[in-house]
Amino acid sequence: MNKIYLWGFIVTAAMLGFTYVSVLGTKGGLNDDIVNTLTIAAAAALVLITVFVVIKYVRQMQVDTASGELADEKWDDIGEYLNPIPTGWGILFLLTMAWGTWYFLVGYPINAYSQIGEYNEDVAAHNAKFEARYASITGDRLIDMGESVYLAECKICHGLSADGIDGTAANLNVRLEANVVKHAVVNGSNNKLMGSGVAMPGRKDLYNTNTESLISDADIDVVSEYVANGMTGPGADVFAGACATCHGADGKGMPFVAPNIATYDQELVVTILNHGKKGVIGSMPVFDRLNTKQKEAVGAYITSLSK
Repeated sequence: MNKIYLWGFIVTAAMLGFTYVSVLGTKGGLNDDIVNTLTIAAAAALVLITVFVVIKYVRQMQVDTASGELADEKWDDIGEYLNPIPTGWGILFLLTMAWGTWYFLVGYPINAYSQIGEYNEDVAAHNAKFEARYASITGDRLIDMGESVYLAECKICHGLSADGIDGTAANLNVRLEANVVKHAVVNGSNNKLMGSGVAMPGRKDLYNTNTESLISDADIDVVSEYVANGMTGPGADVFAGACATCHGADGKGMPFVAPNIATYDQELVVTILNHGKKGVIGSMPVFDRLNTKQKEAVGAYITSLSK
């Protein structure tokens, strides 16, 4: 007996035996349940069909030889026969094309009902209703709403007290920490904090020099601490010489030029929620699932934390 047939018999016996022990050999067996009976029958049929197909094609690879006319092209002396594709393959391909055309045009056309489409429509309607209802709220009510949204969407990374959970996310109780400032000065930033792609140059890009920067390592450390300390302490002279041109003398930024790095404001927070942010800690995702009023409320709440 050929080894392939012997192994086929062994595998079939083993799998059917395992099925018997697992199901039929247990207490209760099939429990006269037609579904269980059909399932076991299907499993046995699957085992037999799989083993038969494997044996057939393995034997075919062992004994069959190729024949026909070789193509003129060769790659590394390996040729290819000009045999026509199997008839069954060709028919199956044409049937697949016909089915695909029917599926897109008749069976499930592009403009047909979609659960995702219905969900998106419901969300848009809810957001419109939500914003119309709460459009006029300001002050403490807006901050309270922002706190609720923060606890639902933001606390998982930034923590209940918004302290960043030991550096795993930004500490929102302060505008910037020293390591964040240093990373931006050294590497530059294109975080769309102005709502656009205007980039802040890194130290080696400053004034188009590729070898030396106009700000030294010591100056970077000093100005990073200066910004992190709320624009107080040593480093004011470095900030005035290297940073104030874009961020302003008080660090509160300039429209269309640079963001506010002294304090949080609602516009800045909303922009970060709209575009995400990358920095020394990692990446913050875009929060598309929040509507406009919710983002405004989160901005009001975070702004209130640093006051």
